Amino acid sequence: MSSNVVIGKTWVAFGEAGAVGSIHSVEDGYEVRMLGSGSAGTYPSLDVAKSALHAHLLPGSGWPEFREH
Repeated sequence: MSSNVVIGKTWVAFGEAGAVGSIHSVEDGYEVRMLGSGSAGTYPSLDVAKSALHAHLLPGSGWPEFREH
């Protein structure tokens, strides 16, 4: 079975007040880490991980800007 996950890439999520979390490509998928809270789970695709990160923000928060590092 082939995987499309490139291990070792990181995306930092920025909200209105600055960095809010990050997404890290790992062997099992994409791990979401919230600033100050640690891991918020691992998801099968980058799009799902971005949605999960957004869901962990305060209600009413806008969609963060994701920057690849």
